[in-house]
Amino acid sequence: MTAFHDVRFPIEVAFGATGGPQRKTQIVSMASGAEARNTRWAHSKRSFNAGTGIKTLDQLHDVVAFFEERRGALHAFRFRDPLDFKSCHPSGTVGGGDQQIGIGDGSRVTFDLVKWYGTGEHAYARPIRLPVETTLVVEVDGNGVTTQTVGEGTVTLVSPPGNGAVVTAGFEFDVPVRFDTDELSMNLAKFAAGDIPTVPLVEVRL
Repeated sequence: MTAFHDVRFPIEVAFGATGGPQRKTQIVSMASGAEARNTRWAHSKRSFNAGTGIKTLDQLHDVVAFFEERRGALHAFRFRDPLDFKSCHPSGTVGGGDQQIGIGDGSRVTFDLVKWYGTGEHAYARPIRLPVETTLVVEVDGNGVTTQTVGEGTVTLVSPPGNGAVVTAGFEFDVPVRFDTDELSMNLAKFAAGDIPTVPLVEVRL
């Protein structure tokens, strides 16, 4: 049975990985030369090549061991995106006012964690499914509050924010991914000569 393993891909390798978000846009060309465009996915999916982060034989060994534990592409796991893993800029410090996650109504206590990209009517709210719980801070109208539980992409507060109160949060987070292959091809002679192995990873929906 497939599952998600709540373990993180070797972080020292992850920080040397390459990759980023992918969208799925359907484009139809009209006879007039105009185009009709439609997005197939509500949310982007990220893909990475973790091979670019492997610098030593020990790291190569650790990646192979991690691959075997996950049974290749069978089980998903946590991955630290080297460019986007905080509610703020990568060089910033996580703060409770980083991201707006909801508006209080006097009774609601559970809020979905999101990260906003852009501003205004075209801003995109990315669901955050794997927050790092120890980094999570939540504020209501700028004041820190106590969280009761942190679930898979949600946070539950001890008491409901008042009607119209702005609920914000700051956090670090990981991306749920799996290996996008059932085979790792490693050549030590080529590795010693500077050849980079390919270790493809692809984001999954939880």
